[in-house]
Amino acid sequence: MEKPVLGIIGGSGLYQMEEGLEILEEVTVETPFGPPSDSLILGKMEGLPVAFLARHGKGHRIMPSEINYRANVYAMKVLGVQWLLSISAVGSMKEEIEPGHMVVPHQFIDWTRKRASTFFGDGLVAHVSMADPVCPVLAKILAEEARRAGATVHEGGVYLCMEGPQFSTRAESLLYRSWDISVIGMTNMPEAKLAREAEICYATLAMATDYDCWHQAEEDVTVEMVIQTLKRNVETAQAVVRRVAARLPVERGCPCPKALENALITQEEAIPHETYRRLKPLVGKYIPRS
Repeated sequence: MEKPVLGIIGGSGLYQMEEGLEILEEVTVETPFGPPSDSLILGKMEGLPVAFLARHGKGHRIMPSEINYRANVYAMKVLGVQWLLSISAVGSMKEEIEPGHMVVPHQFIDWTRKRASTFFGDGLVAHVSMADPVCPVLAKILAEEARRAGATVHEGGVYLCMEGPQFSTRAESLLYRSWDISVIGMTNMPEAKLAREAEICYATLAMATDYDCWHQAEEDVTVEMVIQTLKRNVETAQAVVRRVAARLPVERGCPCPKALENALITQEEAIPHETYRRLKPLVGKYIPRS
């Protein structure tokens, strides 16, 4: 079976690709960081080999803070994924980003507190650049195809990732607004950091479901409100994913495939064997060992 080129991580409301995915196999991937959120669905979409993973697990049983982000991204890496598309529900922090609109953010603020955010450590140190955390090639394709699918798209902006699982207090929401945040969510960090360490091209399709609680003229966010908007958006999101699959693969002329090239600091002879074994899928091309 061909290695998947495109990985899709489906967030709240998108637990499976109901249309356009020819399912060929469901696989359980073991990783040194524990199990991913669920088994991965391998198949073809628009002729492209793809891998799909439900971020919260089937039935939405895993909280944002409980997601094993390292296992999820590592599984995509060892399967061969080069492009990783994240589908996420978010709250809008700007008047012009209305519930139902879609955002392709270019920046993130990591406001999480409890999550393992790197593959490295235990004797191997790496410092990757996160100045531009989103793949410019994939983000451009994603925004273009979302528009062609009929969505109202906001290209660029900042996604603030909070810890959750509670929604913001009104004071927090107003604080984030003062930072010129575009959207707020609970799941794209450390996902984006780990994708960069794994040298996978990463971009997010963020589906705005509400105005958080800063908007005085709108109802405060509730789960019921989020789910209602998500249901309306899921069909469009699936159409966007299919259109992106039809555009790939393209040349990876972005910095993503070489993110570790100058980031590995530890001298080769100092790297413990077990650490190297665990991280070989990431670092093997730079530090070859038998």
